[in-house]
Amino acid sequence: MKKILLIEDSQDVREMTAEILALENYLVTTANDGNEGIVKAEEVLPDLIVCDIMMPKLDGYGVFEHLKENPETAGIPFIFLTAKSERADLRKGMTMGADDYLTKPFEADELLEAIDIRLKKNDFLRKEFSKNVEGINAFLQEASEYQKLQDLSADREVLEYERKKEIYSEGDAAHNLYFIQSGAIKTFKYSENGKEYLTGMFKTGDFVGQLSVLGPSGMYTETAVALDECKLCAIPKNEFTHLLFNNKDVSNKFIGMISNDLQHLQDQLMGMAFDTVRKRAATTLLELYDKGLIGDEELAGANVSREDFAGLIGTATETAIRVLSSFKKEGLIRSDSNNKIIVINRNQIQYIADFG
Repeated sequence: MKKILLIEDSQDVREMTAEILALENYLVTTANDGNEGIVKAEEVLPDLIVCDIMMPKLDGYGVFEHLKENPETAGIPFIFLTAKSERADLRKGMTMGADDYLTKPFEADELLEAIDIRLKKNDFLRKEFSKNVEGINAFLQEASEYQKLQDLSADREVLEYERKKEIYSEGDAAHNLYFIQSGAIKTFKYSENGKEYLTGMFKTGDFVGQLSVLGPSGMYTETAVALDECKLCAIPKNEFTHLLFNNKDVSNKFIGMISNDLQHLQDQLMGMAFDTVRKRAATTLLELYDKGLIGDEELAGANVSREDFAGLIGTATETAIRVLSSFKKEGLIRSDSNNKIIVINRNQIQYIADFG
């Protein structure tokens, strides 16, 4: 049962409104003024607050501002009630960040519809979706229902790619972004002399191609190739843009899901500029290990080539091979029969990554 806090100084309006809500099976708590409303909001932690603006002691704006400063109450949907209909009054409430605004007198259906919409929105935004195909499908299903976009509700097909199979190529029309259900992918660009320049390595749970889909050219800006056998979920560009541009709340949530770690990229660029090759190599080994792209004695990872490893640490292949060879001599790593890198001593590699 959803909890609603009603803050209203008029006894007649308060009792009438509380009765309407109770008949709809809401658990209603009431407060006579703003100060009492704050106390009850922090005690009850309601699912939604309906609050009058013009009240003695503390008005609705003051209640809203106070609750927004408290992390426990800041995210509670907030609907203002007012007997005023002046445009400036409406603008002030919405500018402050209120979810909705009802002018008294209001119809019962008008109030119930506003509450229902805000509760559904809040439930959707609070819900966590797993980073797998089932989670993506669940998100698309609920987002389509939330936005009434029925074409998004179909399950995504899982595509399979063999090792070294190209997923998309630089310059191709960017029709899809891809979610990695299993496996690993590398992305790269070609330099003017035809040499590969590695731009990223991605694992299960990552998205690839999203920036190209959003780019002004409408083309992929890099090439993506499977590092090992991969299962991918393709999300068509038109559905992706529906999610991003039809509703601000849905777009913010989806951007959070598809955004791989940009702070990590910034740290990596700083490391390229200031760290030694040995330290960069150790840091990269740890990152690949933690992503499951390279393994240990019990779990084999993907087949990361020496050329790709060199691209990740920003050095020549020969230099990368020399650093890896020194790590082998120190007993930190080894290669298996398929030439995959196997981590033996993670703690010592961590020490090098931290202190050089």
